[in-house]
Amino acid sequence: MRDADMQVGSDQRLNVPDYGSAVHEMNDVLLHRLPSFYRSAYRLLGNAADAEDAVQDALLAAHKHLGQFRGQSQMSTWLTTIVRNCARMQLRKRPRQIHVALDERIGEEQGNSVLERLADGGPNPEDECQNSELNARVRTFAAQLSPALRRTFQLRDMDGFSISETAHILGVPSGTVKAQLARARAKLKDAMRRALE
Repeated sequence: MRDADMQVGSDQRLNVPDYGSAVHEMNDVLLHRLPSFYRSAYRLLGNAADAEDAVQDALLAAHKHLGQFRGQSQMSTWLTTIVRNCARMQLRKRPRQIHVALDERIGEEQGNSVLERLADGGPNPEDECQNSELNARVRTFAAQLSPALRRTFQLRDMDGFSISETAHILGVPSGTVKAQLARARAKLKDAMRRALE
């Protein structure tokens, strides 16, 4: 049994090329094929800097594992496979999100930039603050209205209900809502004018 193990081990050693000749062959391949390794990595990665990194990683890995090269294929084929595997590893490490510059034009007609599409169309914080102050003042003045006018004004102008919805909620005709709303607005306008003076 021990003789059989030695025989298998010696056969495996016979198939492995000399380490010194493998180093020489690797240097020769690099001298002639290095640009094709970069092109192969670039095709997979689409980025020159990443392609250079992949080739460097591949060459480092190939140098570390040169003793594993058995000579069953050409050195250039072995190195190309390592370069492609390193490039694929870089692709796996990349984030899955797509990064787009904010000033890049997008859309069918390239009319809008990403920034314009992301911009909030609502009021800015300063406008919201002013509206908040104005709403607080309007509520203060609305509190001085009679209960009927205050409810009509609250439902229509503050809560945004339509004339017919307000009429339905209050249980009055639409004409009554319109008249009460006009009176409430006129009284609020007078009260605000007096407060500003």
